[in-house]
Amino acid sequence: MTQEPRRPLPVEIAVQDAAGARIALDAGAARVELCLALGLGGLTPSAGLIEATADAAAERGVTGFAHALIRPRGGGFVYDAEERREIVRDIRLAVRLGADGVVVGALDESGRLDLDAIAEFRDAAGDAAVTVHRAVDAAADQLAAVAALAELGVRRMLTSGGAPDCRAGLPMLERMALAAEGRLEIMAGGGVRIDDIPALAAAGADAVHLSARGRALRGGASGPGGGVDGFDETDAALVAAAIAAAGGVATGPRD
Repeated sequence: MTQEPRRPLPVEIAVQDAAGARIALDAGAARVELCLALGLGGLTPSAGLIEATADAAAERGVTGFAHALIRPRGGGFVYDAEERREIVRDIRLAVRLGADGVVVGALDESGRLDLDAIAEFRDAAGDAAVTVHRAVDAAADQLAAVAALAELGVRRMLTSGGAPDCRAGLPMLERMALAAEGRLEIMAGGGVRIDDIPALAAAGADAVHLSARGRALRGGASGPGGGVDGFDETDAALVAAAIAAAGGVATGPRD
């Protein structure tokens, strides 16, 4: 049987504004995860950010680029019925605005993936790609999650291998990649550094995910009631370095 050729490791950049999306697009990132409040683990992005990113990708003829995180609040991933309805509405809106995919996740009270909720989110996404985020890393059984998500028809899973960061999770990431058997993409994320990328590729990751962010202090003081001074911004040099590092490794069927 002829195997598919190995290819450069795709890079996904988590961005919080249109400038970050443009940096990732210019550098040749495979896609972006659009979100706000990365300090809280990421929350649902604005309609304007989704639409602007989708338009920019379309102007360049780049497909599959804009993926919107749909997460209504910080904290854990156990959602009540009202929160689930909000997530479904946001998924549908993101797709209408041009998102190529959505990034979602949910756990039940027992700590397992909430497969009913995830199936509902998948259905709301229609033909858009579905990624399940690092709720997986908070789940009781990461390997069971691989099989369950593959059965649901989810496109990919973002994971650190159940560890605080992807370096500590390398052994589990390798087990996940083997268990997926090509039915589910395993995207490594969680404290990814440029030097980690070869090891993640060697472990069988199908893609890597990082925020590549620095701190900006422009815009003036926030003043009373405005929160802290400064904000996150995408670091173009870090994005370029990540894509260069990923270009030196490959993913795909292994011998």
